[in-house]
Amino acid sequence: MNTLVIVGHPLTGTFTRALADSYADAARDGGADVRVLDLAATPFPHDPETRDELRARDSRDHLPAVIRELIAEVEWADHLVVVYPQWWGTYPAVLKAFIDRVFLSGVSFRYGKGPISERLWAGKTARIVMVMDSPRFWNRLVYRNASETALSRATFGYCGVKTVGITRFTPVRFSTLEKRQGWLRTAAALGRTDAARGRSRTSPALVDA
Repeated sequence: MNTLVIVGHPLTGTFTRALADSYADAARDGGADVRVLDLAATPFPHDPETRDELRARDSRDHLPAVIRELIAEVEWADHLVVVYPQWWGTYPAVLKAFIDRVFLSGVSFRYGKGPISERLWAGKTARIVMVMDSPRFWNRLVYRNASETALSRATFGYCGVKTVGITRFTPVRFSTLEKRQGWLRTAAALGRTDAARGRSRTSPALVDA
């Protein structure tokens, strides 16, 4: 299973990246083909220069080369894993910019004549892994799980990508080294689980049946 791990943090060397690496290493050991896309180490124009860059209905030639490369990375993947910190009840601007530049009309979805758009990335799956300081009950009752709902429903779901799991590590601010090491082990376990699920999807016995 081709797995793209997207690190949605504007800085390098973070605990967010450590979680992503733990997941990626375990998934590779489980047989998945894994790439890590660290947005902090991937320069790309966050804002379009023209209205045409908001869509790619007939061609992608008008898009910046780096945007075309990012689109190709996502299209390569069968499974997307987004790892990010929750800031102000949502995700960092760098992750929002990535979504705005890559999840384009004509790439991830297509408008039709009716009210329902065509979901061009149907068949892909996704996992959301987030770190935050808010207690889970506060995130649910006050923030209404805003960031993960936006990703799983308004973004992934709109494009046909099925979210298979959401994991929240909290509170980071008061976490001990022992607690963080446990979270890294949990991230690794998620990687092994997804790799095993990918193997079952591509098993010759299942395909032949």
